[in-house]
Amino acid sequence: MTNLTLALDVMGGDKGPRVTIPAALKAVSEYPNLHLILCGDEAIIHTFLSKNNQVNNPQLSIYPTTEVVEMDDKPSLAIRNKKDSSMRKALDLVSSGDAQACISAGNTGALFATAHFVLKTIQGVERPALISSLPTHNENKHVFMLDLGANVFCDSQVLCQFALMGAVMAETVEGIKNPKIALLNMGEEEIKGSDNIKQAAVQLSANDEINYIGFVEGNDIFTNKADVIVCDGFVGNVALKTCEGVARMVYTKFKTHFLNNLTGRILGKLLTPAIKKVFKTLNPDQYNGASLIGLRGIVVKSHGNANVTAFYSAILEAVKEVERQVPEKIKAKLEQGLLQRP
Repeated sequence: MTNLTLALDVMGGDKGPRVTIPAALKAVSEYPNLHLILCGDEAIIHTFLSKNNQVNNPQLSIYPTTEVVEMDDKPSLAIRNKKDSSMRKALDLVSSGDAQACISAGNTGALFATAHFVLKTIQGVERPALISSLPTHNENKHVFMLDLGANVFCDSQVLCQFALMGAVMAETVEGIKNPKIALLNMGEEEIKGSDNIKQAAVQLSANDEINYIGFVEGNDIFTNKADVIVCDGFVGNVALKTCEGVARMVYTKFKTHFLNNLTGRILGKLLTPAIKKVFKTLNPDQYNGASLIGLRGIVVKSHGNANVTAFYSAILEAVKEVERQVPEKIKAKLEQGLLQRP
């Protein structure tokens, strides 16, 4: 791995430094060529580093800030009134070239708006989108889904741009050649769905550079039917949170069932290794880290309630995207004239 420098919004998220700093320490301990700039309250960061004997770690540096974007702050407030927040400074470091990516578990709306304001979009992209990989029936394959909450309403042209950016992610991050692109809809028939979905389908079908396979329904998300699934942010966020909730509910029910009686406990001991293996592939924590793509820089959004493992996964996602130069490859595709508004 080449030398990488990433900026962390240490104060963002529900748990702030209690999660972000241990995750940062784990990352630098496992990646000797990784340097992390910890943006946040200097005294708090110093205290956490002291407890772990990491104050003089050359892989870590502190960027002192005086403000925090709270989880309920309005995006406009974050941009106008919190210019010295840990979130803003982490993004500023990417904009200046001092860091190659920003990772934050903070307020999604504020991160989206501030990143858009500071980094700007790649020419040809109207709106950034949140994208993440999800597990499928095949242990060795993932499906990319976007938008996961950045844009509530998307017209057909924006959906087509999402399809292109999703294809680039699948190709560069997962190495999928000619990835299969689908639109998430309420049915597979051409007559179903909103006008925007129908128009996007027509535009994608006419583009020979995109391997568009048609509509898929919610129950097809994990079936390997598509490599990239495109939808607006409202639909995508609801779908993602529902899937995460179902995965946790099933795991809880399994545990409860096996603890109910002696037979269940005995059977549970026998099946525990297999069950753990299955649920490890479904654990939402390892898929934490939705990327805000379409910007002139790499921004990875972690869940606000992420634990250390989940935030560590978000850091690794940023490392992967920096190494594979995702924004540059999206820009190159767009410069070929694909899917730009006439």
